[in-house]
Amino acid sequence: MMKTITVFKGDGIGPEIVDAVLNILNAAQVPLNYEIFEVGEAEYKRNGKLIPDAAYASFEKNKVLLKAPITTPIGKGFRSLNVTLRKKYDLYANIRPAKSNAAIKTLFSNVDIITFRENTEDLYVGVEEQIDENTVYATKIITKKASERIIKDAFEYAKKHGRKKVTCVHKANILKMSDGMFLNIFKEIAQAYPEIESDDKIVDNTCMQLVMHPEKFDVIVTPNLYGDIISDLTSGLIGGLGLLPSCNLGSEYAMFEAVHGSAPDIAGKNIANPTALLWSACMMLDNLDMQSYATRIRKAVDEVLLESRCLTPDINGNATTKQYCEAIIEKL
Repeated sequence: MMKTITVFKGDGIGPEIVDAVLNILNAAQVPLNYEIFEVGEAEYKRNGKLIPDAAYASFEKNKVLLKAPITTPIGKGFRSLNVTLRKKYDLYANIRPAKSNAAIKTLFSNVDIITFRENTEDLYVGVEEQIDENTVYATKIITKKASERIIKDAFEYAKKHGRKKVTCVHKANILKMSDGMFLNIFKEIAQAYPEIESDDKIVDNTCMQLVMHPEKFDVIVTPNLYGDIISDLTSGLIGGLGLLPSCNLGSEYAMFEAVHGSAPDIAGKNIANPTALLWSACMMLDNLDMQSYATRIRKAVDEVLLESRCLTPDINGNATTKQYCEAIIEKL
């Protein structure tokens, strides 16, 4: 039975890696139809809207979105479209798995960490106030509702997938009310899962421990800002952002995207690595009960990576995006 999904091509390398991923999905004969839209800065310059109304309508109809990176201006300009989509569709759970791959040589070969990042509040609400010409206040928001549901999701994931431990990351030693509430809720919920080990760590200590002993971490649950930083750190442990997939889940909608940015410096050069978006698409297939297709694609990617003959420059190769894509399709 065919399923229709929405696809946002994005900016920078977005269109290139989307084309690569869709070619691989088609080669694997995944039963999907695509409604594809141009979004982001380039679309705004063309038609005056960052995301066309038809693109929103497509996502609201299909409930599933595969999204390429979208450029976010730094320090000025429009608000992050990633944040906008997460808020608009209440995509509260950002799940980012980082797992070592035998083909990618890094300092650690035993990384297997799932980060559960609360996705709708914290400093990412973007509420800022200019007090005077020398002072700006930013508002951090932590609520019981948002904290409970992301923490419960982390424990339920651990229970379902046989994970051994859930770690809460916070800064409750300084932010005693906001992060303190998140930590207290974590401790309350942990009592309902006695079979799963639970502990907590301050965010700065977490960063140090991750680069020294990543094998000590299993599932991490954390507020929005820390989750963004920590998950990027875990990508460095496995070879970089080009290898880190993610999904953004809510009760009704699901969005799957690569964690990395739009990389305008290499856009159009045919050297971008589509693996993170491809593995995000595999997470999407898992979510759609199409696990057999996801397994085939992951196996093909692993074989190409292990052979090390056709890799993109970011993972120590000299292949083009097209050549890497063709190598995966050949394995399929």
